[in-house]
Order: sequence, then structure tokens, then C-alpha cells
Amino acid sequence: MKTRVLTFLIVLISISAFSQGVIRGRIINPSNGEPVAFANVLVLETEYGAISDEDGNYSIESIPPGLYNVRASFVGYKTETRYEVRVTLAKSVQLDFELTEDASELGEVVVSSEFSRSEETPLSVRKLNSNEIERYPGGNRDISRVIQALPGVASTPSFRNDILIRGGAPNENKFFVDEIEVPVINHFSTQGSSGGPVGLLNVNLIKNVDLIAGGFPANRMDALSSFFEIQLKEGNRESMQTQLTLGASELTLSNEGPIGEKTTYLVSARRSYLQGLFKVLGLPFLPTFNDFQVKTTTKLNDKTELTFIGVGAIDQFELNQDIPEDESEEELENRLYLLDVLPVQSQWNYTTGLKLKRFRENGFWTFVLSRNMLNNEAEKYYRNEESSESNLLYRYISQESENKFRAENSIFGNGYTLKYGVNYEYSRYYIKNFDRATLANSSEVIDVESTSNFNQYGAFISGTKYSSDERLLVSGGIRIDGSDFGKTAQNPLNQFSPRVSISYQLKPNLFATANAGIYYQKPPYTVLGYRNNSGELVNQNSDVRFIQNNQLIAGLEFLAPQRNRRFTMEAFYKKYKNYPSSIRNGIALANLGADFGVIGNEPVESNAEGRAFGLEFLAQQRLFNNFYGIASLTLVRSEFTNPNTEGFIPSSWDNKVILSLTAGKRFNKNWELGGRWRFLGGTPYTPYDVEESSLISNWDLRGQPILDFNQINTQRLSAFHQLDLRVDKKYYFPKWSLNWYVDIQNAYNYEAEQPDLLVPVRDENGDIKVDPNDPSRYQLKFIENTAGTILPTVGIIVEF
Repeated sequence: MKTRVLTFLIVLISISAFSQGVIRGRIINPSNGEPVAFANVLVLETEYGAISDEDGNYSIESIPPGLYNVRASFVGYKTETRYEVRVTLAKSVQLDFELTEDASELGEVVVSSEFSRSEETPLSVRKLNSNEIERYPGGNRDISRVIQALPGVASTPSFRNDILIRGGAPNENKFFVDEIEVPVINHFSTQGSSGGPVGLLNVNLIKNVDLIAGGFPANRMDALSSFFEIQLKEGNRESMQTQLTLGASELTLSNEGPIGEKTTYLVSARRSYLQGLFKVLGLPFLPTFNDFQVKTTTKLNDKTELTFIGVGAIDQFELNQDIPEDESEEELENRLYLLDVLPVQSQWNYTTGLKLKRFRENGFWTFVLSRNMLNNEAEKYYRNEESSESNLLYRYISQESENKFRAENSIFGNGYTLKYGVNYEYSRYYIKNFDRATLANSSEVIDVESTSNFNQYGAFISGTKYSSDERLLVSGGIRIDGSDFGKTAQNPLNQFSPRVSISYQLKPNLFATANAGIYYQKPPYTVLGYRNNSGELVNQNSDVRFIQNNQLIAGLEFLAPQRNRRFTMEAFYKKYKNYPSSIRNGIALANLGADFGVIGNEPVESNAEGRAFGLEFLAQQRLFNNFYGIASLTLVRSEFTNPNTEGFIPSSWDNKVILSLTAGKRFNKNWELGGRWRFLGGTPYTPYDVEESSLISNWDLRGQPILDFNQINTQRLSAFHQLDLRVDKKYYFPKWSLNWYVDIQNAYNYEAEQPDLLVPVRDENGDIKVDPNDPSRYQLKFIENTAGTILPTVGIIVEF
């Protein structure tokens, strides 16, 4: 009996000991890869902490499950704080820190890493960690939606993920995952742009995200509005761990762990079931998507680290021609219009890359080798009657592939840094295009199949320097980029790209910042590789150029690290030159990109100009006393010239006012409530040309109305606003944890105004009526078009 009691007590003690969380990791100096020994690691607002050993390793045990802020510090190094670190009973938390040496002797400011200002880019940088992305109201665990809470970022009332930053077009952004460029981060991506309805990066694998909206570092190239620096976690070094996420539209499985003593891995796969859900709802389109991610990290030796990543997606888009019996007349007209317009589409893409980092005493070399590819196919038959090839309106097959190499050397000295490097890119663009629905003359047909190859090359040098009292920071750099896609573009000196930033500490925690720079971006491959029926590279012969953007930024930043608060105000001015404009339609391509399809597959001239300017305000509260919040306000104007108009006119991204308010509160027993309210001024749009659209010859050829490009963006939509809510509840068990959530998008069911649809009038048989007063025309009518509906989502996340 005594033996049984003793055994029972031992089991209870073991369960009790195991039923506590563990945080462990490693602390290094990122400048040389050396461990930081005897550093302090504290779980803030608790009694838990540890000191790193001679190898930089530390371990904090017996932590109750929950959400914590964790800080690492050591004399002579800048303090680093990680916010909202989730501790569970199912697995230990692997939390590594990078402490950079601090030459400052002021001792007046303790700035956490989450609020730290990069020496090379001391302004216009916004940070989000994985937990913020995961529990963001209305975000659906999607990076592209979550960043809409940040200043300068506009969104659309539709379900797309177009990223519109500081009045720029959605194709002006670049994305880097662990310093490897990933061109496509959305499913059903618009070729020649960057948006799509669903993000393809799994938040379970993400460590943090930096949005750089200005003052771009010189080692980044080929973007005009922003760079996203996405850092993935390193796989767990001790044991295998798994996470299963069941959402309203997809199932995601993630796994991580060690492979031997030197290598760790992360892997993720996701399968959607939107096709079945949309069919049940009776929607006219049936999308299905799949994606995968993988990362391995190998410590070849104490000074050398090799990282491999793979990201990919497969997307299918079909039409649902089954018509519900209870559909209203207006719903039926809308359905038939969409069926006449939407193509059958398929798309796949992938990116693979290797990064080798070799440390030395005063810096490191970085070598990056990567390949990415996008395959995009679409076809459309007149009235979707595929029985005859004579009904084919267009069939489009296109491939973009890039092979990239980059080498960078980073040198760190006493109060200064120096970087330099080179890059080379070889790309291939293939297109097979049959199109009889685009050209104005119905007798003309586009029938092209061709392959184009391009070389791009560049180099940079940059540096930063502190003043002797550490109050003034000056950073600057120079880039040159060239490519063989055009005569002017071949000479790198024509794309001379200087930039300089200044940061001055006015008072403890108060900084003044400023930046000036010239940046370049090549046009999309759809422009560079466009050929006419004779096989001529039309845009290359017309000397298409890099798009140029001159930027000026100035601002103030106040940090209150003791309460985890940050306040910023920035003014910006962007001046565009050499933007491609459509010869066919007389519109700058800067106004396009927030819709499905292809942008730029036509003859262009590099003759449009643009400007965007405004003010941004940000107030950010990291987790403090169980509360967090972000308030951002942007006042912006965006204008471009077009061949069909005189002077500057509002662009398609001219919201004028963007307001976003996000807040959340953690309650007892692991309940959490969050909400977001956003307001966006209405954007301009181009009306339809009713006279041209109603012609039978035009409608039969296109199956949709024609825009009146002589009235580019002369109409404007009403303002849009939306409330999103989210409730989370977490359970912690000895060997696994459970999180269920309810996310309600557009909680008060606001219907945002969209341009009215111009649709044909049909008889009882569904045939289009001919205008009795003009037999050469169909009868057309406008119907109201709105976007937005209440969208509740229930999700379950299991970790074990």
C-alpha cells in the first residue's frame, strides 16, 4: 500500500513538474556570430529569469502557460525585448536573441528590439511579430491583411490582398523571406502586379515581419513603394513539434524539429476546400488552392550557416454554371455577367533559395542563390461554349522564371558599418497568346508564341556613422543597376541611385529623422517580353526604361519603452518618372493592378509621370498590462499623368484618408478579445463607354463593357468603413494545447459602393435583347454593385 501511494505521489509530482512551460535558446552577437556569455534573460513582470552560459545558451523552466514579454540584456550591448511570447505545456519555446554591441555611453534610453531603429533605415520601418499576425481581427492569419493596420497602407473593400503603400501601385513592392526574394506571396496572383485574394505564407513558420516603406537600404533593389523583410523561425533544435490548423476555408499542417546535430527543419502544407464551400453557397466561381513551405538551417561550423527555403503554390479557378432556383432577378443578372467575364484560370509558382552566411571577427559575408518561377494560364470562350474553337475569345499561357545571385560583405567597426555587394539575375519570359477580344478592330487577332531572355546586374555600397556623442546617425548608400531589356537601361549609370538618411536624438527617447533617395524598378515581364504578331520586341525597340521614383521623407519618433509604446509622425513626397503607359488605351499602368488577369501585355511608352505625398501618424502599444493597440492615420494624395489627359489627375489609389484602429485585451482564463475598425476615403474610377459597349460587334467579341479612357478616374466612390472582431480561447494541456477562435469580418455588414455594372438586358430565355431603335446594338443597363458582407469564421489550432 505504501509503495502504491509513493508511486502515485511521484507521478503527481512528475505531472506537476512537466505541466510548466520552458523557454530556452541562444544569445549571439549578430555582427560576428559569437555567443554572448553571462547575459541576463528575464520574463518581464514575473520572477523568472536565467543567465546564459559560456556558449550563449540559457534555459528558464517552471513557467506557467501564458503570454509574456521576455528581455535579454548585457553590459555593452543593446537590450532586446521579445513581445507576446506564448508559453505552453506542449512544447518548449525556442527563443533566440541577437544582442548588438552598443558604443553609446549615454545610458538614457533602453530601446527594445521591437522598437529599435535600424542604423541603415532609421525611419519608415514597421514591425509585426508572429503572434500579432496570428490574432489580428479580420486578418485570417494573412500577412497582407494584417499590415493594413499600419500607416500608409491602403486596402480595397473587395476580398483581394492588394498592398497599396503611400499612394503607390500594388506592383511596387518586393518581398524577402530570410533575405531570399519571393516574388509571389498571394494565391491567384495578378501577373504584372502583386495582389491576390489569399496569402500563401503560413504564419506558423514566421518569426517577424518588417515593412520598410521608405529610406530603402542600398542592398535592396527593384521596388518603389516598399520592401517586406520576412524572417522565418528556426526549427526546434531539441524535438519534433506539430501544429494543425483548421480554418473556415483550409486545413494546414506544420511540423518542425532537428535533423541530426547540425540541422533543423520547418515544413508546412495547406489544402483549401473553398471549391466545395463556394459550390454549396452557389457562387459562380470555384477556387481551390494548395501551398507548401520548407526551411532548413545547417550549422556547418561555428562560423558558417547554410539556410535553404522553398515556397510554392498551386491554384485552380473554375466556373460554376449551376444556377440556384431561388435566385432573384438581380442576382441572376450579376451571376450571368460574371460568368461571361471570368476566365477559367490555373496558376502555379515556386521559389527555392540558398543563403550562406560566413562570420568573421568584424563582420560576415552573405551569399544568396535562388530561383523562382510563375506559370499562369487562362482561357475564355464566348458565353462559355467550349464546343467550338470559333468561340474562343482568348487563351493565354505565360511563364516567368528568374535565377539570382547576390554577394554582400558587412563590416562592423567602432561607431560605423560598411556594406558592399554585387548581384546578377538571368530571367526567362515565355508567352503563348491567342487573343481576339482586346484589339479595337474585330478583324485583328493577336497570335504570338515567343521566349525572351534578360540579364540584370547591379552593385551597391553603403555605410552608417555615429557622431562622437552618439546623438547623430548618418547613413547613406549608392546603387547602380542595369539590364539589357532596353537601350537606356543597359548603362547602369543611367540608374544611379543615391540615398541618405539622418537621425538625431533631440531628447531621451525623441528622435528627428529625414531621408532623400532615388530608386528604380524595372517594368513587369509582361511589358519587357511583349511581341507583336511579327515577333518584334515592341517595347524594347521603343526603349522602355526603368521606372524612377525620387523620395523625400521627414519625421519625428517618440519611444516609451518602459510602457512598450511608440509614437511616430512622418511626411513623405514621391515623384515618379518614366512610368509605362498603354498606347492602346492611353492610361498609365500605375492605375492598374487591383484586379485579376494580366497587366502590361501590350505596347507601352515610358512617358507617364506621377506624384504621391502625405502625412502619417502612428500610435502603437505593445502588450502591457494585458492590453495592446495600434492607431494609424494617413492623409495621402496620389496623382499621375496619362496620354489621354492633361496634367496630373487622381490615380486609382487616391484614398485621401486612411484610418485604422486596432485594439485587444487579454482576460483571465486565457480569453482574448480584439477589434479593428478601418475607414478609407473613396477611390477614383473610370466610367464605361456605353456607346462603344452596346455595339453588338464589340459585345460579342469581348462579352463585357469597354471603359472610356478619355475620362480616366473622373468618377469617385463613396468612403468605405468596416469593423472586424475576434475572440480567442486557449487551453493548455500537459502534452498539447488547443486554441479556438471566432473571427467576424465586417461585423455590421457594411456594403461598400463599387462602380455600377453595365450588363445586357436578357429575355426569358437568357438571350441578350437587341435595341429596337438600333439593330446594331444590344440593350444594356446599369445595376448596383456593392462589395462586403458579414463573414464569420471559426478556427481551431492544435499544437502537440
